[in-house]
Amino acid sequence: MANIVTKKISALVEKVDKKLSTQPTQGHLDTKDIPTDDLKLVIREGTVSIDKLEKAQKVMKIISMVFIYAFLVFMALIVLLPFYWMLITSLKTTEEVRATTQTFWPQVVMWSNYSNALKKSTFDFPTYLMNTLIVGIASTIGTLITTIFAAFAFARLNFKGKDTLFAILLATMMIPGEMMVITNYITVANFGWLNGTRMGAYLAMIIPFWVSVLYIYLLRQNFKQIPNELYLAAKVDGKSDWTYLWKVMVPLASPTLISIFILKLMGSWNSYVWPNLVADKEEYRLITNGLRSAFSVDGTPQYGLQMAATVVVTVPLLLLFIFFRKYIMKGVGRAGIKG
Repeated sequence: MANIVTKKISALVEKVDKKLSTQPTQGHLDTKDIPTDDLKLVIREGTVSIDKLEKAQKVMKIISMVFIYAFLVFMALIVLLPFYWMLITSLKTTEEVRATTQTFWPQVVMWSNYSNALKKSTFDFPTYLMNTLIVGIASTIGTLITTIFAAFAFARLNFKGKDTLFAILLATMMIPGEMMVITNYITVANFGWLNGTRMGAYLAMIIPFWVSVLYIYLLRQNFKQIPNELYLAAKVDGKSDWTYLWKVMVPLASPTLISIFILKLMGSWNSYVWPNLVADKEEYRLITNGLRSAFSVDGTPQYGLQMAATVVVTVPLLLLFIFFRKYIMKGVGRAGIKG
């Protein structure tokens, strides 16, 4: 088809050239004498091909979208299934949970599981919640302070070995956190924080996690996006680095700081291994430790009560993510724009 169209166009060009050569004295070309039948035929054939191509593209686009959304729905169901199972388990009796045949809806809805799970004799929810909030807020504030100072130093200050030191810090992210549990435990023991007191347990759970290389990296990348002209202008105005940090850089990096605050608070809320190791008394531990150790009668786990308490503990984190997900995505996304 392409060869035929090319030949017809070439023939038409030859006819136009002959017409121009036979009318050398005229200042313009008389279009009435130019044959245009072939040109109309070429345009007509091309239009038909384009229409067919557009229809095929639309069909393929619809088919691809159907497959994409079907895949997303399938993956969403896989992700939501554990949460749904936790919810329905919290409404079942212990006998139904331990039965060999499982159901996707409780035969007898036990709303009383929630009230029984939050009884102080069963699960000391207020004490665990107080410990979790104290440790989470103190750990988050300390992490924000160390992250701001370290990110500012790596982003704006010039000193020898800055890039090498930052590369070493990034390399520590490849070390699993479980490998540092023993050394951290020895350190807090040498500091005398494992003395059986509430303050010692709080210090052991808070201070070792005030530094996060990941959050330093995110905030450093965000600080590097701030134009250097602002820093030079502040210096011309006589502002110190301290003033420039808190008056300019911190407000501009507020989305990333909000993301760090939320992610750190969620991490402290979900921590289990380290608090269970350093808090030697039950009343000093966090809410996740309480969920694991409570709800057992004569050695038989009460799964319905345990799942009911788990739902109550999970709801605050879920609401926190729902209401602040825009800040989390925005802060993490902005950190990866400039290297």
